[in-house]
Amino acid sequence: MTRLDVSPPETEGPVDCDGPRALVVAAREVPLGGVRGMEVHRTLPHRALPMVGAWCFLDRFGPQDTLMRVEPHPHIGLQTVTWPIIGEVRHRDAVGSDVVVRPGALNLMTSGAGIAHSEYSVGEGPIPLDALQLWVALPDSRRHGAPAFERHEDLPVLDLGDGADAVVVMGRLGDVASPATVHTPLVGAELRLPAGVTVRVPLRPDWEYAVYGMTGTVEVVTGMDAVDADAARRPGSAPEAGPTASVDHTRLLYLGKGRDHLELRSDDGARMFLVGGEPFEADIVMWWNFVGRSHDEIVEAREAWEGQTARFGPVIDHGPERIPAPPLPAVKLTPRRRRG
Repeated sequence: MTRLDVSPPETEGPVDCDGPRALVVAAREVPLGGVRGMEVHRTLPHRALPMVGAWCFLDRFGPQDTLMRVEPHPHIGLQTVTWPIIGEVRHRDAVGSDVVVRPGALNLMTSGAGIAHSEYSVGEGPIPLDALQLWVALPDSRRHGAPAFERHEDLPVLDLGDGADAVVVMGRLGDVASPATVHTPLVGAELRLPAGVTVRVPLRPDWEYAVYGMTGTVEVVTGMDAVDADAARRPGSAPEAGPTASVDHTRLLYLGKGRDHLELRSDDGARMFLVGGEPFEADIVMWWNFVGRSHDEIVEAREAWEGQTARFGPVIDHGPERIPAPPLPAVKLTPRRRRG
């Protein structure tokens, strides 16, 4: 997935990660493909929450009937994690991958120093489509390396009891580990809850976590009042009352760190996506489809893409079509501060 929007430089810092939190981040609609483009909602990054562990981006495209045509575009310094809910998408990239992305299969692209790819819905007309795409920032030990792509169709499942379970998509949850390649300690998992049961999800107190609603509605026991990330910055705003928070497809709940479990309940049955991990090693500069460490790195990557150099490579079975880079802002790009 490519970002066709470019956020302005951030002037307000993120919340601290010094213990348990209950910060609600509302999804916001972003443009993708113009007036007749796809409906896309974004929860990460947010000015109050730029990252959760190494997770730095979370988009939901759908549910909708749409014709998806995302032409070749570049990435640096990240992994793209594509997790379909409904529909099929054809992924092609510059390392020769040409696969159809389907629900239940993880499609993981590691950009390293640079890769280009495209995403088309299957068929010539609109189809039902719904999916998550997340980005993981790469550490210094991997971000300058070669690009790669991998696909995993048989992912392990953690039994949570009473018919609930968790598909471990990335990293580790409890004693279950995904086969997908990760470069920092983290987890990405789909939590599946039947109606009317309360479940406990094991967490690591030294990691930070957030949960996002996919389908249905879930009550999360937070142990504290939940605070809206945007309303909290307005004078006179008040937190939500009570030690629980409701999460659905419109909201992400940041939980901070210091928790050894998470308690969830859904009256109607639900699916959620859990992200978490060790706080990331460095501040990042994130602009368009690039994750770097400095303004100069971003400028260099943009010039390489616009100059059609060999850095990103040609996408298999594509001609000259490509998405041009947007103009850089008039100010110097600065790192997103880590939470201490």
